[in-house]
Amino acid sequence: MSRGIKRLLIGGLIIMSMAVPTATTANENDLKLTIVNPKNLYDPSPNGYSTAVIVPRGGRVAYISGQGGQDNTGALSPDFAVQVEQAYANLRAAIDALGARPDQVAKLTVFVVDHDMSKLEVLTKNVKQMFGEALPAQTLVPVPKLAIDPMLFEVEAVVVLE
Repeated sequence: MSRGIKRLLIGGLIIMSMAVPTATTANENDLKLTIVNPKNLYDPSPNGYSTAVIVPRGGRVAYISGQGGQDNTGALSPDFAVQVEQAYANLRAAIDALGARPDQVAKLTVFVVDHDMSKLEVLTKNVKQMFGEALPAQTLVPVPKLAIDPMLFEVEAVVVLE
């Protein structure tokens, strides 16, 4: 092999190895959700949610199916507040099973049968107990019924995994 070709090959390998990205482990701050509540919009945090949440670059996302108020035997209380509390306990169990924490939840969608304003206090209390200051973005959808007739509440989540 000629000397010129060797130089080209070696030079090409050096350039190629310099251009190959290396995997890096993100630190905790890199994977932290950024909560956005613009000052020129209504502050939703007293009601248990944030306007928007930015998911960090490189975060893996998990979707948790709707969790209802069934206990581990499948029984449902007829009481709305009991179902909401159980649904959030079920959501926490699903988050734990992913190896995640509540502050990694970016988005919640809640479905409430026959929603009225009296139910907001129950919802807000449970969200704040679970998420504290790290309130995810959230949408409440009033519905006439859910998958099972006695079901009054369901919550689904989008979680960013580390």
